[in-house]
Amino acid sequence: MGVVFRSALVLAVFTCIAFSADDVVSAVSGSVKTIDKGTKTVVVKVADGTEHTFHFVGRTVAHGGEAVGHGSKDAFLGMKEGDEVVVHYTAKGAVKTAHEVDHIGKDGLKMSEVTVKSVDHGAKVVTVKTAEGGEETYHLTGNAVRETGKGLDKAGKVTIYYSEEGGKKIAHFFTAS
Repeated sequence: MGVVFRSALVLAVFTCIAFSADDVVSAVSGSVKTIDKGTKTVVVKVADGTEHTFHFVGRTVAHGGEAVGHGSKDAFLGMKEGDEVVVHYTAKGAVKTAHEVDHIGKDGLKMSEVTVKSVDHGAKVVTVKTAEGGEETYHLTGNAVRETGKGLDKAGKVTIYYSEEGGKKIAHFFTAS
């Protein structure tokens, strides 16, 4: 009886730990290699040659490109092989689920090399110094806010990927320069 109770207790503890772990959002940038609308997957090849397969779900959002889409069906709109993208995703085991896909370049996110001056997590903004010496303020998306928690304020020079909406610059993603 005692063995069964201890086993059940251990199982309950491990179950609680597994369910309490937050999904960590990561991001990669690269080139779309293949798209499979039937299985709702896309393969992205990053600069070091690694290929990542991402699954699209009903909540996957796409920014830039020919269309802005919400949901796994719409997230494929305007995406084609060779497109440069940033994929924000979570991973459970070997399965990577795309939550946001940002197109880079023409009709997509713009990019600029800047030096981080300050990060205000409460106001969700980052102030940067441009290459020309001026200061600019960028508002942060939810994913960008999470990424700033990974030491952006100490990063120095970064490449910032952003869009302009309503006269404001909206930062979506950062990479170390």
